[in-house]
Amino acid sequence: MSDVIQLLPDHVANQIAAGEVVQRPASVIKELLENSIDAKAGKIQVIIKDAGKTLIQIIDNGVGMSNTDSRMSFERHATSKIKIADDLFSLKTKGFRGEALASIAAIAHVELKTKHEDDEIGSCIKVEGSKVVAQDPCVTPKGTCISVKNLFYNIPARRNFLKSDNVESRHIIDEFQRVALAHPDISFSLIHNSSELFQLPASNYRQRITNIFGGKTNEKLVPVEEETEIVKISGFVGKPEFAKKSRGEQFFFVNDRFIKSPYLNHAVQASFEGLLKDRSYPSYFLYLNVDPKSIDINIHPTKTEIKFDDEHSLYAILKSAIKHSLGQFNVAPLLDFERDSELDTPYDFKNKSAEAPKVEVDRNFNPFQNEGSRNSGFSSGGYRKENATQWESIYSGLQQETSGDIDIKQIEFESEEVTGKLFGTKEEQNEKSTFQLHKKYLVSTLKSGLLVIDQHRAHMRILYEEFLKNITASAAVSQQLLFPLKLQFSHHEIVMLKDIKESLEQTGFIFSEIGKDEVEISGIPTLISESEVEILLEHLLADFEKEVPDNGFTQTDLLAKSLSNSMAVRPGTLLNYAEQQHILNRLFACKEPALTPFNKTIFTTLTVDELDKKFA
Repeated sequence: MSDVIQLLPDHVANQIAAGEVVQRPASVIKELLENSIDAKAGKIQVIIKDAGKTLIQIIDNGVGMSNTDSRMSFERHATSKIKIADDLFSLKTKGFRGEALASIAAIAHVELKTKHEDDEIGSCIKVEGSKVVAQDPCVTPKGTCISVKNLFYNIPARRNFLKSDNVESRHIIDEFQRVALAHPDISFSLIHNSSELFQLPASNYRQRITNIFGGKTNEKLVPVEEETEIVKISGFVGKPEFAKKSRGEQFFFVNDRFIKSPYLNHAVQASFEGLLKDRSYPSYFLYLNVDPKSIDINIHPTKTEIKFDDEHSLYAILKSAIKHSLGQFNVAPLLDFERDSELDTPYDFKNKSAEAPKVEVDRNFNPFQNEGSRNSGFSSGGYRKENATQWESIYSGLQQETSGDIDIKQIEFESEEVTGKLFGTKEEQNEKSTFQLHKKYLVSTLKSGLLVIDQHRAHMRILYEEFLKNITASAAVSQQLLFPLKLQFSHHEIVMLKDIKESLEQTGFIFSEIGKDEVEISGIPTLISESEVEILLEHLLADFEKEVPDNGFTQTDLLAKSLSNSMAVRPGTLLNYAEQQHILNRLFACKEPALTPFNKTIFTTLTVDELDKKFA
């Protein structure tokens, strides 16, 4: 039998490695940003076109590379971060595997311009599909400028798997935010299709969070500080009243590296126990500093998961630190059985002495004495009785006996005007064929038995088909607001709102202005009240963040689903007979009355035969 095992060529091996390192344009940006940070850059600029499919350019003012280093950086397993295996357990840098540039160059056209601080001129290298096309000296400022063009040009199948520009740009913004939050001392900027999305100056952690997620975020943050032998915790958690329906603003950073940890996330969720509404998630931006030897960050290709030596202690410390901060800033109630808060002295009266009240009483006053023999009253503004008659005159004539019978016809009674019937006549009650059960189900009679309908799901189906019709035909009706609503949103939420603005306007919303972190609404659909607008939009954005629709039809469908789910009548709502009949009639006028937009059963029937079996 002939030998069948052979070594793969370098360009094939690089393409296979690229499958692990480069999943989408956002992966390229993450790897290149980490290289710029390791190069001690103080200013990093990111320029992308067509969501990174056409161009990704990273410009930094770091230390740069020499002519030899710039060529070596495109070789596999070439890195300056580690030298021996033991270095893997004391990593203080970002990229260390030496596969990023080699993998990117295998599936794109890459141009690298770099200059070391001590060199007079820089170096320019062009690589296409792992092949070095040119390497020439060039004039360039200190630092590195790397351009990645035509990503996946030689792997059409991978390029076809990329999502729409809106979806890919959201992934890019997510990666950009994670890196920027971990390094507030570095200035970042992001430009997409000649439009500046972010301009983040060097600042501290709190200012960086505010610059990314909007100015209103500052008042929502509660600082968290704790230092032990195991870990040093710093950062912020959001106040419970600002909890969101999505997990968007949840960030863990370990040694300035963004990570995902369901275990630590559970610790945060547990510290908010009893303070959050159902299906609400707190915001947090937590920075953990631990000994590099106590963690292993080489367990995942994207390095977003790490392994801790002592997870249980870390869980307990994190949970107690957050609880302490919530109690310290009066966000959560404190349990102290030795202290009564009602006995606390207010700050305004802390240094004041108590004063005895002055009360003057006329001890000779007697209301049953004659007016002549009485005292003239209090000497200091008290009670004084003037021109009073004898109190006995009140009862004069009551002891005289009445003679004769009382003429009832002369007595006038207050008229009672009947404006409505509380329970209706028996005929009307017999006509009612729909009833509400436990404020959740509608029960109606059928010839063959009973019909039981879930009122929330039924209303959801009605609204869903109505919204689809309005968005398609642009026939929605709006109610104008006397005072426009101004709502605060983060930058990526503003981007999503701009994407679905046209569809929202076809449902009845009218947007006066959409700024960088604020939206002004002057009209809303007639089906909702003004107080529900913010909650409804928050649910809508949370649904869009989870689903990430690819095309216009999916976007319209998701918009109709989210709005109908948020606006449908909730279980526990009391409905009168007219409302019950309205839901019943509208439901069976729908195209698909049996299922909700999420393919859940709306109603069920109970036949007479099934009832007879229960009594058999």
